[in-house]
Parts: sequence; structure tokens; C-alpha cells
Amino acid sequence: MVLARGLSHEELAGRLASTVEFAGGYTAVPVGEHTNSSFTQVLDDALADPFAGIDIGLRLGCSGAWVYAVAYGCWPGEFGPLEAVSRDGAHVFLLEYEEENGKPVPPQFEYFHDDRLLSAFNLHLNSSWGYEGVQGDPATADRLQERLTAAGLPDPGRKRREVHLTTLRIVQDFFGLSLPRDPIVNGPLPAVLLEPA
Repeated sequence: MVLARGLSHEELAGRLASTVEFAGGYTAVPVGEHTNSSFTQVLDDALADPFAGIDIGLRLGCSGAWVYAVAYGCWPGEFGPLEAVSRDGAHVFLLEYEEENGKPVPPQFEYFHDDRLLSAFNLHLNSSWGYEGVQGDPATADRLQERLTAAGLPDPGRKRREVHLTTLRIVQDFFGLSLPRDPIVNGPLPAVLLEPA
């Protein structure tokens, strides 16, 4: 999930497409409005054609001042650094789940603004994936770490799900993030496939 403020959902899709690191670049091609299940079928059909070069899709939406993109397909290995998505004053947040990865990858959170990574951490708040605690610009990362610490995190004695939910609540309050669950899970949203340019 990518959330942004200061962009339209078309701009967000275009900037995400531009981070795909393959020769010639990628572009976002609209494919109409789709629910989660109907878009999964569209992407499965595109993946069935090995010559199409399509392995990423996005469902896009707006909620108040926020725009968001729900990513599908092989995006974890395809998107390049997201700093550039936040250029020209945009605020961009990435919440990354690798549900189909066979390894126990913790959810990752990153916040970018004006071409800079301001905070990043895994939601389990442990060092299992390279770093422990909140990394990034001290003005943002240290303040976020203080809130997590005040909530008693990290706490290896707590269940991962409890840590995960507590961490999400803190991130939501700290950054003022909010998304409507039902339209994302059940409703139709504009969708794009990322295709070679």
C-alpha cells in the first residue's frame, strides 16, 4: 500500500511506474474500475502472456487529502527506491506486506518527503531484517521512536499481531493517516497495469 498527499492518483501511478527498474521504463495503463477479485483475474490474465512484460498492477483511490495505491503482482522486487516519488513536496508512505514470501518477512513502513527517506522500520520492531528501531531523519524518526517506546515497544514478550496493531495505531496517529477499509477491500477502484513503455 502506498499513500500520498500532494499528488493525484494518476500522478502517483505514473511516479510508481517510473521507479520500475527495467530498460525503457514502464508506464501506467488504465484498465477500468475493478474490485480486488476482478483485478486479480485481470492481472492473472496479463501474467499468462510471457511476452506482455506485465507483472505489476495497481488499484487506486482517494480519501480526503490522501491518494493511495494498492499494489498487486511482483512489485516488491520491481519498484526501485521511492524517494523520487516524493519529489516536489509530496508526502509518500509505503506499508509493505509480503504475504506470499515463504520467509517470515515483517511488514515494513517507510515515509518519504521531498526526495528524502524520513523514517523506516519493520512493524515487529526487531533486528530480524537488518535494522532495529526507527531509522531515518532524526527530526522525524526519533520522535516516532519515542512514541513507540512510550507504548512499551519493542516487547519480545508480546504477540506479533499485538505489536503489529499497536505499531499501526501509533503510525496512524503520528502521521494522521486514515483509509476507508470497505472501498479498498470490497469496492471497485480505478486500476492500472504497469506495462513496458
